[in-house]
Amino acid sequence: MIILYFSATGNSLYVAKRLGGELHSIPKLLKEGKFEFEDDKIGIIYPVYRMSVPPIVTEFLSKVTLKSDYIFTVATTGHPFGTTAKQMMEVGKRFGIKISYSIEIGMVDNYLPHFDMEKQIAKEPLMNIEDHIDKVIKDIDDRKVCTQKSPLIFTLTRKFMNVKSEKLSEFSNLFQINDSCNGCGICSKVCPVDNVNVVNKNKPLYGDNCINCLACVQHCSQGAIRIKNEKGTLRFRNQHITTKEIIDANN
Repeated sequence: MIILYFSATGNSLYVAKRLGGELHSIPKLLKEGKFEFEDDKIGIIYPVYRMSVPPIVTEFLSKVTLKSDYIFTVATTGHPFGTTAKQMMEVGKRFGIKISYSIEIGMVDNYLPHFDMEKQIAKEPLMNIEDHIDKVIKDIDDRKVCTQKSPLIFTLTRKFMNVKSEKLSEFSNLFQINDSCNGCGICSKVCPVDNVNVVNKNKPLYGDNCINCLACVQHCSQGAIRIKNEKGTLRFRNQHITTKEIIDANN
């Protein structure tokens, strides 16, 4: 089984590791130009961004050739209502990928402008994450065919958010670097699209290719990177995943 994943703060990587198989990072595959995979089962694991499939994942799917009788997708999200399950099926169809199984798993929502990490992390023990992952593993073992349904209201909300996001520009300008920055370069190393540059241990400089994953903020060892309108100062990384694993996934 081959697992293709994208993960900025570790939730999707943790699910990918729990599912097992041969893991490949989507950002790294894009950089290396590797787009052909064949196996009995192929999975795509990704986080939900603004109630949608992240553009980096859509870009990858537009280029990849997957040869398998059973292709499945699992999204990690703070709101497991199937907001991207149907969308992923549509994305797959657009690029000639037949997806048999598409579902979401509820995990800590770590989008800082909307959620306080202290409150989100406090809810984690109540989310039955391991049970949900176990169910997905069984479904995949049984080669279950299904698409998680989404209430109409969430589909309409996603479309509204997508329209709104198209009007956002220069997202990188929302980042603020305080004096505790020591120029270590972790922010640059965890960025999946090489949008952060640190030269001679100076403060990071942002380009215009930000995908809003906030890995740079969440992994900063000094807590030096803030973002405008964030709901709290606590940061999040999946407890089972190290920053080094995220760095290795992007380089």
